Amino acid sequence: MIEISTTARLSALLATLFFSAAAAHAATSEWIDNQGGRMRLIALAPDTEGHIRAALQIEPEPGWITYWREPGQGGIPPQITPAAGSGIAVEKTGYPIPKPISVGPIREIGYDAPVTFPLDLRITGKAPAKLELTAFIGLCKDICIPFQADLSLPLPANEQPTSHELALLDAAKAVLPQPPSPDFTVQSHKISSDTKSLSLQLTLPEPSGNVPDIYVTGPSGYVFFQQANAKRDGTTFSTDIVIGKLPKDYDAKGKDWGILIVDGDRAMETTLALE
Repeated sequence: MIEISTTARLSALLATLFFSAAAAHAATSEWIDNQGGRMRLIALAPDTEGHIRAALQIEPEPGWITYWREPGQGGIPPQITPAAGSGIAVEKTGYPIPKPISVGPIREIGYDAPVTFPLDLRITGKAPAKLELTAFIGLCKDICIPFQADLSLPLPANEQPTSHELALLDAAKAVLPQPPSPDFTVQSHKISSDTKSLSLQLTLPEPSGNVPDIYVTGPSGYVFFQQANAKRDGTTFSTDIVIGKLPKDYDAKGKDWGILIVDGDRAMETTLALE
């Protein structure tokens, strides 16, 4: 019989306690797998004002795609919902720069590589012991698979994040589109009286280059990205965005639409007030 020394027993006990504590205070959930990919949750401890910095990581399998907030002609936009009665609200979801993706004759907007959506969460009541969210996304290849996962993490107060977790959150934030700036902005916009096109004049960051990708988001569930009459003259760019079918009896006047412009390695996002 092999006798284990007291020192060895104590070391084993301390190691067990260490790893148990690490698991209890983890700021990253386990991966949840699906045929087309996997996802997990990252979250930091609440700050003194009850805000929680978090993110949803999605890793599609090779050849699979997932979707932007407006997926185009098909697909499922990401939906992130706190558990009922959890006392948590989603204040904002950040969407990294997407790309146009053609699936046969269907044009969609999304991601064909791992993507992380930053989340700004807020505690609305008593601080819960756990952060519990349901994430619902679409993953597509030859077929589209709805993927729903219940994600849960403890929320220990004053828990210090690891450098790895901070790096993941900082990297996700760094690739978000930026707000308008003097060298990258919408100079003017006008929707036609028949709401069939949206004329844009832009200031772009580079004096030359390809036609930028432009995504105009109208009513929920509608995105427009087909361009006509595009012209680039130095840093000035003009184009007409073709507006497809809108909801019946929809009046665009007085509405705010969104616009995302991708020019080279820079992206800018803002809103357009329609008159």
